[in-house]
Amino acid sequence: MAVHAGKAILAASVLLAGCTATGAIDRTAPAAAQQSAITQTGAEPGVANPEIWPSYQYPVPLQADDEKRIADLLSRMTIEEKVGQLVQADLCCVTPDDVREYNLGSILVGGNSGPNGNDLSPAPDWLAAADAFYLASVDTSDGGTGIPLVWGTDAVHGHSNIIGATIFPHNIGLGAMRDVDLIEKIGVVTAKEIRVTGQEWTFAPTVAVPQDFRWGRAYEGYSSDPDLVASYVGAMVRGLQGPPNNDDLLAGPYVIASTKHFLADGGTDNGVDQGDSSISEEELRDIHGKPYGPAIAEGVSTVMISFSSWQGKKMTGNKSLVTGVLKDRMDFGGFVVSDWNAHGQVAGCTNESCPQALMAGVDMYMAPDTWKPIYEDLLTRARAGTIPMERIDDAVTKILRVKGRLGLFDAGKPSNRPLSGQYDLLGAPEHRAVAREAVRKSLVLLKNEGVLPLAPGGRLLVAGDGADDIARQSGGWTLTWQGTGVDNSHFPGATSIWNGLKQAVESGGGSAQLSPDGSFDQRPDAAIVVFGETPYAEFQGDRASLALDPELTKPYETMRKLKAQGIPVVALMITGRPLYANPALNASDAFVVAWLPGSEGGGIADVLVGDAGGTPRYDFTGKLPADWPRTTLMSEGTLFDYGFGLSYASSGPAWTELPEIDTAALAGDSRLWFSAGSPAARWSLLVSGETTGDQTRITTVPAEALGGRARVTAENFLVQEGARRFAITEGSASVQLRNFEPVDIDRETNADILLLVTARVWDAPDSARIGAIGPDSSGFSAFALPETAGFVRYGIPLKCLRSKGADVTSLTQPFVLETTGTADYAIGEVRLGTDAEQVLPCS
Repeated sequence: MAVHAGKAILAASVLLAGCTATGAIDRTAPAAAQQSAITQTGAEPGVANPEIWPSYQYPVPLQADDEKRIADLLSRMTIEEKVGQLVQADLCCVTPDDVREYNLGSILVGGNSGPNGNDLSPAPDWLAAADAFYLASVDTSDGGTGIPLVWGTDAVHGHSNIIGATIFPHNIGLGAMRDVDLIEKIGVVTAKEIRVTGQEWTFAPTVAVPQDFRWGRAYEGYSSDPDLVASYVGAMVRGLQGPPNNDDLLAGPYVIASTKHFLADGGTDNGVDQGDSSISEEELRDIHGKPYGPAIAEGVSTVMISFSSWQGKKMTGNKSLVTGVLKDRMDFGGFVVSDWNAHGQVAGCTNESCPQALMAGVDMYMAPDTWKPIYEDLLTRARAGTIPMERIDDAVTKILRVKGRLGLFDAGKPSNRPLSGQYDLLGAPEHRAVAREAVRKSLVLLKNEGVLPLAPGGRLLVAGDGADDIARQSGGWTLTWQGTGVDNSHFPGATSIWNGLKQAVESGGGSAQLSPDGSFDQRPDAAIVVFGETPYAEFQGDRASLALDPELTKPYETMRKLKAQGIPVVALMITGRPLYANPALNASDAFVVAWLPGSEGGGIADVLVGDAGGTPRYDFTGKLPADWPRTTLMSEGTLFDYGFGLSYASSGPAWTELPEIDTAALAGDSRLWFSAGSPAARWSLLVSGETTGDQTRITTVPAEALGGRARVTAENFLVQEGARRFAITEGSASVQLRNFEPVDIDRETNADILLLVTARVWDAPDSARIGAIGPDSSGFSAFALPETAGFVRYGIPLKCLRSKGADVTSLTQPFVLETTGTADYAIGEVRLGTDAEQVLPCS
């Protein structure tokens, strides 16, 4: 049955107080104006009215042979097999034998997972794992139906989990390039490289429309403008899946796509990840709902539901939106998958039990490490009849239809499919050429006082600690979840910004010197200073203000020193979002935003370095995908508007010095609890003994505690006196960080977040344990704390502390280090993160 491409039947748009004429949220509007629309429809908060949303027609034709197969399977599947199809497990926590026993419908690979427990496994290991899981899923030796599973991966800017793959600019950079055709080519390349290692499903494209760039996932969105985002979505889906009438995708170079995260993940109040969006339903529809029209028109196969909530109601449990709007009104005909344990955040749910998500319209639970209890809970409820079999059959049908369209039933094991094992396609020259073109087109020129383009025959100095760091220029979701813990050796075939510039200058007869601190042997004709953000992903990326972390602003002084010597300075910013950068704009003669360009740093040199005659080889064509802030808060005004971007033909007016502010005081970070010798604002550093009253707050050093049994002094770490050293003579002692306002780290606990403590030990205690305490709970894990030659960053999974009894939703002492016996150790930093040098066992 052929169905024509969907057309929107749009309800009349309403311009609301608190919105601009373009539909973007006006953060300067009074809070009352922003909130007023919530009750305009008279509806219950968080309950949508599907009738005011656009309607579409899902264009993917139903295939008669697939429908016959599905009907036959449903008639033969046991209740256990049906429930298994609804569950997706992460590679970290599932085996092929589990898939065989529980008939799981899907597996995924999270950002920190990989074959054989190694997220840096080589490509052949991924294909071997794909075969093993596939063969387990189709095993019918137990008399079952043997439905093949589908493997999902976060290939969000190329096949970015795989060493050697092409890494494209993150979406924020692609939004700057304004090239729909190139977006489709990127989708085509990404799909081909995914197929090499045997996966069939990418959790992309992200169609968030970020409205507050303090959000740590803002770079996953193309733009703050819903029209620009919507213009890209269809092209990316088409590149990944082929046209909407495409069937048997695995016979060609395709995978299935997933638009995410439905809905308003980019519209949370204050840009808080997984937070609440208090906007009106009309804003929800016109800003955040807009990209789903072209996605559905292109036949996107899956939609992932957001962690976030709308007007206080979690999306994963919001039937009015997931079923009423997405499935019924928008006619989405694929299947709906939840995000990583997001069901556990629905009211009345836990990670281990959440029938509400299924009843709201979720078809597949992403239950990475909780898949077994979710399976067992759903099975128990299905047997008892408390979950209607009709709803289970509906979800299974939708999943099987997508598997049928994919061609999964007849494709055979992954290694026998087209493109599988063709490892020369990973980072193939023609693929890297597409990425390099994207880099060129994504660059945005904010200032140029005649310095650019650079002459290739001169002496070039390249400064800044980000110049020769491919991981840093690639950002989060690159090989690892946060993009950390990797170096240039993990990117074979890639080109750092430095190497791209070096090659361009030397090919023109010039010379280049790399010097992170800006020192030089011979006076350069020009200098490029590379600076900006370091990699992060969700959780880690949220910020209180639009400012670089203070330790990342050292290149400002490098720029000033070079400029004071009369050396022309080009500031090149690596960033996942617009940020306050007035000091760099003032100190440089030219300022270029490179975003997060990925593996093909040569694309930067293509534009910055001219030919021998001084003519540009490529012009700047990139335009800002969002407003650029005047200060650290967007509410205080825009410096460069959305769409701004100079070219070599339009250098702009003479530069006027910008006001500069001290951002050091704005460095508050909710994940950084102790650093530079001090606890976070409003927190306390305590030394405690065995009795309640035996407690000392440490405010200055040196200090004594525990009746003289403990002495606290300063020790150098990163900065002078940046650590606190604790010398304990005997008995039990604990070092604690206390916050009188309880800390809620439940959402961080549901991910692979660690409690990190950086410590050095001169005299090891008899025993040690690390833990967290709340008003009515505590959880501790014992570990060895041996003597060390220097500082070591230890990590304990937050899940461990929860499993030991800590109520992670309410912690007043979220870090406690207890020791017994004589001990001498220093603590340099305590924070949440993923980059432990040594992960402690949960014991």
